[in-house]
Amino acid sequence: MSKKSKRSKVSKTNAMRFLDNLGISYVTHQYEFDPDNVGAESVIAETGLDPNNVFKTLVLRTSDDTYLVCVIPGLSTLDLKKVAQVTGHKSVHMIHVKELEPLTGYKRGGCSPFGLKHPFPIVLSSQAKNVDRLIVSGGKRGVQINLSVSDFLKSANLEKVNDITQ
Repeated sequence: MSKKSKRSKVSKTNAMRFLDNLGISYVTHQYEFDPDNVGAESVIAETGLDPNNVFKTLVLRTSDDTYLVCVIPGLSTLDLKKVAQVTGHKSVHMIHVKELEPLTGYKRGGCSPFGLKHPFPIVLSSQAKNVDRLIVSGGKRGVQINLSVSDFLKSANLEKVNDITQ
């Protein structure tokens, strides 16, 4: 646990309940968040967690009006053309922030790949192969979930693992 993360008990989120139901073990990291700055850079700065392990969750709409979730390193940039190519869609684009909570049940800065309202297919960045643990949003701003890559792969609605960053 980093020196900046709080150790107090975290109330269960849908993401945590989802993992609990699967018997997946994880560690939570709680931190103070700025509602105006909820990006991965802020998470890393506030928690002191290894930036190589912190991944962000992005929701996309495809050209055929379906949705995908991409999980990529927090300091990386998603390559929409690569995502479209590896998933077989003509194009993909980020959803508007106003669509996020009604679609996923999560607010911006708290969107987890686990416990979504709908089990959208997940595309995981191949950079996850370079780490033992992934740290993703815990389903609430100010909470991160830390779990093994193998447990992530077991519990995610995984469509692909591919190079999807710039």
